[in-house]
Amino acid sequence: MMRIAQEKNLAEIVLVNLRDFATDTYRTIDDYPFGGGAGMIMKPEPIFKAVESVRQDNSHVILLSPQGRQFNQDVANELAKKEHLILICGRYKGVDNRVNEHLVNDEISIGDYVLSGGEAAALVLLESTLRLMEGAVTDKESVETDSFMQGLLDAPYYTRPADFRGYKVPEVLISGHHQKVKEWRQEQALKLTKEKRPDLLKSKVKMKEIKFKECGGRNGKRKKS
Repeated sequence: MMRIAQEKNLAEIVLVNLRDFATDTYRTIDDYPFGGGAGMIMKPEPIFKAVESVRQDNSHVILLSPQGRQFNQDVANELAKKEHLILICGRYKGVDNRVNEHLVNDEISIGDYVLSGGEAAALVLLESTLRLMEGAVTDKESVETDSFMQGLLDAPYYTRPADFRGYKVPEVLISGHHQKVKEWRQEQALKLTKEKRPDLLKSKVKMKEIKFKECGGRNGKRKKS
């Protein structure tokens, strides 16, 4: 997807080496933590200089960090609307906290597990975000109906042959009745989400409740102040 986005001139991806902004002969970008403790900490100077060398007025600077907000489809949709993203990939024990406090606009985590560095997380973020750009994927409907796009898992899909080793495709899918197929997929998406990711349904209900409260009452009328 990253290659396609660049070939279509939808995005330009530039890699910046932090060592190019180190100030000593050894191009050092890490040091021991103040106060002691295990592990090495990434120094603030190279990170600040690297970001400042590419930052624009419309830049959104992201630190890939375990303490960041959880990455999901809503966040991907949000980032896809940004004009310029700068991703900082951490390493070692972490980065000097002055980066978190004074340089970045956002901190994002792709999950509750440990990686050796933020490069893999950056690839996940880019892959998920770039595919949402207009023209990146030829079939726009395919993107819009993917899992999580509507807050649910996607419905199950089948292809030829219709009968494989006695395992048959649901009859409705080969009926040619488009409305019934649509209804079946909606039902299956809801059923699949309920069985495998009930947490998504809870989030969906919670969102509806928040919107309902904003309306001010059961009949949708706003309360008078």
